[in-house]
Amino acid sequence: MTDTHRSGCPINLTLEVLGDRWSLIVIRDVIFGDRRRYRELLTRSEEGIASNVLADRLKRLVAAGLLTRADDPRHRQSVIYSLTEPAIQLVPLLAQMGAWGRRHAPASEELSIRAQLLEEGGHAMWDELMAELRARHLNASASSSAVLERLQAAYEEICASKR
Repeated sequence: MTDTHRSGCPINLTLEVLGDRWSLIVIRDVIFGDRRRYRELLTRSEEGIASNVLADRLKRLVAAGLLTRADDPRHRQSVIYSLTEPAIQLVPLLAQMGAWGRRHAPASEELSIRAQLLEEGGHAMWDELMAELRARHLNASASSSAVLERLQAAYEEICASKR
């Protein structure tokens, strides 16, 4: 154990990387919103993250090995953030957090639908989603999967019904 960690407890170590107010929100937005550029993460955040906080969290997540950053070939001054394998492996944790939040917090219907579908789909759906994310972010081969499309379609359907 090094002096840089409070303890060697795996829960503590996880919280040291992800336990701030914004890190999991940024990862959530990259996973479920396919927001891979700074501007998308900033302007499409439901929670209204401040620009300086977002810049700091992106730096931290890259330093922690959860995101990579690469120059955007379409725009010289932009970068594209991609998930790494450790970030992709957060899908089950996010699914469980979403399920807990649906049961024990005043979650909105439209923002809960993805969590509901992931809970109902269980491990098989999580594995399918992780394979899809590996194909998108790590250029891994994957069988045809459309978990993200199904989750987005369900969200859009609920939003449309509320108009």
